[in-house]
Amino acid sequence: MDFDDVRDELYGLDPAEFVAARTAQVAAARATGDKALAGRIGKLRKPTVSAWVVNLLGREAPDEVGALLDLGAALQDAQRHLSGADLRALSGQRQKAVSALARRAGTLAADRGRPVDENLLREVGQTLNAALADPAVAAQVRSGTTVTAQTYDGFGPSGLAAVPDAAAAEPEPEPVPPPKPRRPSRADKLAAARTELDAATAAVTTAQESVEEARVEVARAREDIEEIDARIAELRDRLDAAEEQRQFARTTERATADGARRAERDLEHAERRAEKAQATVDDLQD
Repeated sequence: MDFDDVRDELYGLDPAEFVAARTAQVAAARATGDKALAGRIGKLRKPTVSAWVVNLLGREAPDEVGALLDLGAALQDAQRHLSGADLRALSGQRQKAVSALARRAGTLAADRGRPVDENLLREVGQTLNAALADPAVAAQVRSGTTVTAQTYDGFGPSGLAAVPDAAAAEPEPEPVPPPKPRRPSRADKLAAARTELDAATAAVTTAQESVEEARVEVARAREDIEEIDARIAELRDRLDAAEEQRQFARTTERATADGARRAERDLEHAERRAEKAQATVDDLQD
């Protein structure tokens, strides 16, 4: 059993199947006696739905994902060499590519019975944008092992900054006074309430997943305790048996010591008797 193979298999599953599959893989690793591997598998985090969608995209459309990530490298190079107009054109190309791939990811998820909303697709797009700038995120997207949505502000440590383009420079427009605030309509309130409901529902789902993972961890800890208790009981049984054998050996030692002392006394008596008999024989011969 190889850790990378197990990880790739788990992150290719629907999030609803992840915890049960991970538990089975941990049990399989323990059954082979590889506790280190079981521990590494047990630490794998369940992916969020948006991360699963990104993983699905990386696995089902590797060429398109690779082309997008190559565009990220071109953008970073453009930051150092291209003019502002060229950089803006390339940035627009990037945004179109990210949006197209996010929609493609949504279609793949819907084909697997997981239709996604605009908020989730926005998280997918943010993760793809982060992959354009962060090699670690890019590696997760390529391998389909993303755990959670990622965000990144700009490209490179200094952010995405265009080289000044004199031809494109324009004077600053006159400031426009802000419009007067209007009272929110019923539709606005309904939209805000629906957004809050979506956020609350997502929070409930996340909390339920956390509870489920915590329960798995508790069960795993209990299994460890039961295993240790069984070993302790086995060692105690062996200790009791050893104590009994020691007691038997001590009794045998005392009995054989008494027998040895009796044999020594008998030997002394026999030697004295033999000496007397020899003296008698010597006297009679004289």
